[in-house]
Amino acid sequence: MRTTFTFLFFFLLTISANAQNKFLKDRAQTEQLSKKVAELFNSNKISESFQELSSYWPIPENELEGLEEKTIKYLNLLNERFGEPIGALKVRTESISDIALKETYLVRYQNSAIRLIFTYYKNSNGWIVNAFKWDDSFTDEFK
Repeated sequence: MRTTFTFLFFFLLTISANAQNKFLKDRAQTEQLSKKVAELFNSNKISESFQELSSYWPIPENELEGLEEKTIKYLNLLNERFGEPIGALKVRTESISDIALKETYLVRYQNSAIRLIFTYYKNSNGWIVNAFKWDDSFTDEFK
């Protein structure tokens, strides 16, 4: 009985350590998720944006929380430097066959912009978030 309990405890711990539990069924849903997260960034609702991503992103919860905390910290500094956010817009979509997708958005501020990059991967169950990052290197989009 004790062995069963120990196994069940570690099994549940393993499941809860991985936040991802949903799959996006098509490219339209990846675009909807990216757009929603970009709009949440524009509204300075960072916790909500990471909550949206977590359902589709197979990353340990503690890593996700760390990324969220750092993002909140740095965006507060950016708001002081760049001004208030004034809008989000999609810049481009790139794909590798039908297995990977990269969507790039800009969140515009009064004095500059930040770039949000979403990378999706299609596995046998559907599309998942493979990576998400943001930076202030929007000028790299001039290619």
